[in-house]
Amino acid sequence: MLRGWRRKCPHCGNGPLLKSYLKVNDTCSVCREELFHHRADDGPAYLTILFVGHLMAPLLHVAFVTWRPEPLTLFTIFAVGCVGLSLYLLPRLKGAIVGYQWARRMGGFGQTA
Repeated sequence: MLRGWRRKCPHCGNGPLLKSYLKVNDTCSVCREELFHHRADDGPAYLTILFVGHLMAPLLHVAFVTWRPEPLTLFTIFAVGCVGLSLYLLPRLKGAIVGYQWARRMGGFGQTA
């Protein structure tokens, strides 16, 4: 999962896992491990929402209670923070899910030809 988090091939840890922001390579360019078996689907999006929501909601409350900023200022800061954190986490969580599936031999990763 750590290799996936770093967006590297879960088998060798050297080749790139993603060929664009969220598109997984069909095979690793270094070790030729087949990666098209992954079934990440909506998992990374759900986990991103879960993490960002559970992190930003308490921070929003603390910021509001402590400093009482203007609503528009508070909204702007937290909107940018939520979008930035989401964009950071999404490909990393997708890589971690693909790495987990590879490690557990789920979704076709365990089949040998």
